[in-house]
Amino acid sequence: MTPRPPSRPSSDPAAAAPDADVPPTFLPAARSEDEQDAPPAQRTGPDPEAEAAAARAAEPARKTSRTKPARGAAKPADAPATEVKPAGASGAEAPEAGGAAAPAARKTAAKKPAARKATAKKTTAKKAATKTAARTSAAKPAATKTTAAKAAAARTPVAKKPAAKKTAEPQTAAPSTAAPEPAAHTDAPAPSAGTAGKGGVRAASPLGDTDRGRLLSGTHHDPHALLGAHPVRDGVLFRALRPYATSVAVLAKGLRAELRDEGDGLFAGVLPLSEIPDYQLVIAYGEGPDAHEVTTHDPYRFLPAIGELDLHLIGEGRHEELWQALGARVMEHEGVSGTRFTVWAPNAQGVRVAGNMNYWDGTVYPMRSLGSTGVWELFIPGLGEGELYKFDIARPDGSHTLRIDPMARRTECPPANASVIDVTRHEWGDAEWMARRAERPVHTSPLSVYEVHLPSWRPGLSYRELAEQLPAYVKDLGFTHVELMPVAEHPFGGSWGYQVTGFYAPTARLGSPDDFKYLVDALHRAGIGVIMDWVPAHFPRDDWALAEFDGRPLYEHEDPARAAHPDWGTLEFDYGRTEVRNFLAANAVYWCSEFHIDGLRVDAVASMLYLDYSREHGEWTPNQHGGRENLDAVAFLQEMNATVYRRCPGVVTIAEESTAWDGVTRATHHVGPGGFGGLGFGLKWNMGWMHDSLEYMAKEPVHRKYHHNEMTFSMVYAYSENYVLPISHDEVVHGKRSLVSKMPGDWWQQRANHRAYLGFMWSHPGKQLLFMGQEFAQGAEWSEGHGPDWWLLDPAYSAEPDHRGVRDLVRELNRLYGATPALWERDTDPGGFSWIDGGAWEDNVFAFVRYDAEGDPLVAVCNFSPVVRHEYRLGMPENVPAWREVLNTDEERFGGSGVANTGQLKAEPVPYHGRAVSIAAVLPPLATIWLRPAG
Repeated sequence: MTPRPPSRPSSDPAAAAPDADVPPTFLPAARSEDEQDAPPAQRTGPDPEAEAAAARAAEPARKTSRTKPARGAAKPADAPATEVKPAGASGAEAPEAGGAAAPAARKTAAKKPAARKATAKKTTAKKAATKTAARTSAAKPAATKTTAAKAAAARTPVAKKPAAKKTAEPQTAAPSTAAPEPAAHTDAPAPSAGTAGKGGVRAASPLGDTDRGRLLSGTHHDPHALLGAHPVRDGVLFRALRPYATSVAVLAKGLRAELRDEGDGLFAGVLPLSEIPDYQLVIAYGEGPDAHEVTTHDPYRFLPAIGELDLHLIGEGRHEELWQALGARVMEHEGVSGTRFTVWAPNAQGVRVAGNMNYWDGTVYPMRSLGSTGVWELFIPGLGEGELYKFDIARPDGSHTLRIDPMARRTECPPANASVIDVTRHEWGDAEWMARRAERPVHTSPLSVYEVHLPSWRPGLSYRELAEQLPAYVKDLGFTHVELMPVAEHPFGGSWGYQVTGFYAPTARLGSPDDFKYLVDALHRAGIGVIMDWVPAHFPRDDWALAEFDGRPLYEHEDPARAAHPDWGTLEFDYGRTEVRNFLAANAVYWCSEFHIDGLRVDAVASMLYLDYSREHGEWTPNQHGGRENLDAVAFLQEMNATVYRRCPGVVTIAEESTAWDGVTRATHHVGPGGFGGLGFGLKWNMGWMHDSLEYMAKEPVHRKYHHNEMTFSMVYAYSENYVLPISHDEVVHGKRSLVSKMPGDWWQQRANHRAYLGFMWSHPGKQLLFMGQEFAQGAEWSEGHGPDWWLLDPAYSAEPDHRGVRDLVRELNRLYGATPALWERDTDPGGFSWIDGGAWEDNVFAFVRYDAEGDPLVAVCNFSPVVRHEYRLGMPENVPAWREVLNTDEERFGGSGVANTGQLKAEPVPYHGRAVSIAAVLPPLATIWLRPAG
């Protein structure tokens, strides 16, 4: 028995049949080496007169062949004869080897197919019959086949008619520009009719040793030149590579002919045909009870399924929808359904497709190189959604590596890592959201962000289950947006998604790409925007992913010192390579276009901008100007931001940039004092504000007066960029303690400090971001293993009111924030802020005014001391006769002591703080109050 192929190296035990059932039509593949033997008349074009004469002479034979098949011959469902007859020979006169056929020879030739058919019936029973019927019913109408055959003939030297239907092809195809290596024995003449085998199949000129060896080892750049159907002298050469097959036959209308076994899984033969027919391959596997046949279209009959414009844009690094050109795409190509595989691997000697469709042996599916673009392509008929695959890449040194598809839109669930062919079926319901999200610039709009780690927010929930809970929770608390920690596929859950291997695939841990779309859709329909963490700074070194993808540094920098990220043991992208910049910039557009993402928070921007980031003297090389700036990374970030803002209206990009780089949120065409244009981000995380304010809050109140300027310094640079104020996951892990646990004092004081700090944060210029669990004062650090401590909100827990009170405060902060334009409308305008008293260090008090575009004020006063301050005089804006307290973080409902300003606070003509009028207010202990004009 022929050994079965090896099992696939994957966690999924399922394995598909070696080939798939597929629909109809084919067009011709590239010319093979055997075609060089064709006489000049065939190479230069058809002779109309000779064609007409041949047609008239052949017509009686065709009629006889259709109406009088050899007696006793078994006929396949779509083939009326089992033998191939040369033109002019009837069924009774078909010549055999050596000349005229003897009756006994004809009888044997007729009976063999019938016997084989009877055996197949016995061994495969109803299963084989059902498959045959399904394939037959999947075929296109005869008219379609005829059109395709004419189009095929028009593109071959021996075609009977000029191409009249070429425009009917689904795509403009770009044929390979690389010339095939001449094979040995190309001067050998094609077998004559006198040496024809059974059924009229003549032996093909053998492949040269070089071509044969390269094809079998997966290092041939143009397998289409060797495989498929090619016109040669005296007929059409058919060659197939099916390593585990026992036989391969060509099946066409009026024809079934078995090819000769050339060894090593190669089957070939020359049929005495005047043109390439519309054919399929019938491949037999196994023996005895395991015997079965598969009928499939030949992948090597197709022109490239990627257009010349796609290849041109890829070569220039300007393909803004790269995911449409590269990767695995289910499509109909030349009238046949299947999947087109394309991958960029310019250093590879050869690339093959391996997957569960071929038992992870890529021998059967070598891809062709499309010239100097570095792109390899293969259209495989019959493959569709759900198939697992990888690319078997022959490195420059001849060794092989099995790699995921960098453009895969779906993956297996880790720790399995195969790429998955995906087809989206999600129907979006967020048209209203998408239509209005660009109505107002984000920096003049309310933006209050709830940061979420999806796998641990409610551990065990899928994307669709999260869609039932997360939007309702976030909407109840009044946040305008969620920010999702990275959702792109990553192998190690402990990285929280910041070491990405599948840049185009949402993690399969929580469901399919359509499931993730369903979650985004649900958030949008609840009126909540979606920001996603995006990681273009580095990638892991896994040997099945991007590292040295095709045997040499490709996505990473070729200089190992530049490629190695010193902090995380990962690799940095080569931003100077156009294709790599294209891969990343198109990825940013992909998430915003395909998944309706409203914002990208770009991780670790500082590590991209500086050549000496975390490197000591001598460990880095200056740029061409002698500086430490990574000019390639600067150019990439500018290109990415410009592309996203141009293609995706209403989307915001946000930089996590921890240095004082000039112009992070400045337009790319505005050159700053450092000589650089802006990076083009919409917002930037204010890391300085976060570090300074948390350091101040961690001090005992008695010591805070010595650190007063740490709370006021942020206003020195508050308008240098467009800022987000982040209390993110980074601040509540790795021994940094949760937000409430950073606060000094007993439990009551910790919660009071926590509430007062949130009141200060929501009133400070800039947008707000709060990590999950901090909205209800979780005391423990966050762990990706179990997520927030939701049990703290269980009414059965004795301290539940303390935690619920903090969450109620967050809800009230968001409600007032959204209803008060003074808190967000002029976040980037210095005229929207004014200090009342920024120097009350002895009292630990900060007081300031925020103004909206109409000049309407809100006054915020923070008392970070644990004492009540009665009759505390504050200079106030003029033209406001009275004020009322709209927020007090010390209210009893929030867990405070209940010290408050009741009624109205009337402005008195008592000059104070340089203002003409003032009020005398009570300041609760460790609390923030907001005051608005009364009335």
